[in-house]
Amino acid sequence: MGEVRKLQKKLRQIENLEIKASLTTEERVKVSKKAELRARLAELLLQHFGPQQTQSIVGDESGKMKRQVPEVPPVPAPAPKMPRAASPVPKPKPKTQAEAEAETGQGKGESEEDPDSQDHSASTETSQQQQKESEFSSLKASWEATKFRLRTLEGHSDIITCVVAVDNLVISGSRDTTVKVWHVPTATEQRNLGGHTGGVTCLCAPPPEYCRRMARFLDLSEKERFILSGASDCCVRIWVLSTGQCVKSIYTFNAVTALCFAPEGHGYIITGSDAGKVQAWSWQSMENCQSVNAHGEAVTALQSQGPLVFSGSADGSLCVWEVRPSHRTPLERLQEWGASVTGCGGAHLALSPRGDRVFLACGRASVRVLDWRTGTVSRMTNHSSTAGVTDCINQMSGLLIGSCFDLATGGSTLNLFTLPQCRYLVSILSPETPRILCFAAWRTASGDHRWVTGGRGLTVWEQLPSKSKQKGDVAVRRDSRLDGSLVESEEDSEEEVDGESDDYSEEDSMPQDAADVEGVASSSWLRCVLQ
Repeated sequence: MGEVRKLQKKLRQIENLEIKASLTTEERVKVSKKAELRARLAELLLQHFGPQQTQSIVGDESGKMKRQVPEVPPVPAPAPKMPRAASPVPKPKPKTQAEAEAETGQGKGESEEDPDSQDHSASTETSQQQQKESEFSSLKASWEATKFRLRTLEGHSDIITCVVAVDNLVISGSRDTTVKVWHVPTATEQRNLGGHTGGVTCLCAPPPEYCRRMARFLDLSEKERFILSGASDCCVRIWVLSTGQCVKSIYTFNAVTALCFAPEGHGYIITGSDAGKVQAWSWQSMENCQSVNAHGEAVTALQSQGPLVFSGSADGSLCVWEVRPSHRTPLERLQEWGASVTGCGGAHLALSPRGDRVFLACGRASVRVLDWRTGTVSRMTNHSSTAGVTDCINQMSGLLIGSCFDLATGGSTLNLFTLPQCRYLVSILSPETPRILCFAAWRTASGDHRWVTGGRGLTVWEQLPSKSKQKGDVAVRRDSRLDGSLVESEEDSEEEVDGESDDYSEEDSMPQDAADVEGVASSSWLRCVLQ
């Protein structure tokens, strides 16, 4: 397995190198060996695990492979073990004879529980379990009959780093310094928003209520929508969606790597920088309200959930903030967890919060599920082997959607899980789709799913009516090895830890490769985009 892990690391390095705007001679030599390394990795996986390791997706139910893990019941997973740093639980005091008798039902005046009541409770619980299982089976069958049609939106001349959806419009940002507005039903470019002098790294669409406030201030129609964009030129720009006009530019003094909107009070723009700084800006005055050196490396993710803001960094750390509109400094840090708890680090960290849980994607084959209040972590399998790379995680309408790129085959997959149970539903495989670096999802007026993915290309995934069929449509499949995917995790598995390690001997790798480029293995793809 040592060579497998080394090959996986080299392929991760190459994938990040291919995102860079320009390569050195040594880097070009390394990239040229991708096909050779990929073929060798596929060969080794076949030797170690058999045909099932490379046959990622299975078809109908009758053709499923035998499960390698037991099925998880359709109820939320039990709380995983506490981190090692947690305080020890005090030993219970010895029970008195009276307390022992009370527990065993032998104390005076104690009557035994009615057996009929126990039977009724067990029967009710069984009935509820059966109902949940029936609902899950019905949902799974519905998704297995679903098809998607993929359309490519062409116009950007470089890597697409971020996407956001507003009604029937998709807004994309690219390293080519532009923000583009697309009309999805016709797959046409509506507007090209030029103004940034550096690569665009993040986008955000403020809620309609706050757009109306801004529109009234600017004497525009109250139906107007705005888009925020951040870039490596240290600027946040505010655009009028209908006209493409830039109405405000905020200079932040640092390359902007993440962005979100906090809908509290008069509203705040929250930005993250390449140096780990988190800043709050007033939506009303556009002035800086607070700057905090929150992380040791670049802030790669910012998400708001009610009065809370979650920030994630390439150093694997996660911070939870409460927005306090009545305070001079609106951000109060409630919790902070480092890489030793999250199990992330050395990669682009994406996140998606839901209640007390935060789903973390950090370039591994699994998704981390962190209880941000207690620090307990579970791992949710998002690929059938350690050759998978998870870059994006998103949720909508009771669904959790994770992207997965296969280092051995070069194919991209979107995996769907139920919420809140985190049970695996189906996978949507598109071998022609390049590595997915950004993702947005929404529902059409008819209730169908419509998604957009970005990376080396911009692709719209549109759910089709049940009877619609055309050559090239993407069918939904199931990978039975992802069943029972949520597992307790106090630490990373050996394979994942070793697979991400920066320490290995070049002479042990096969075939011999060019010298490693410093920092590539441990840097996120966003850092490569900024270069």
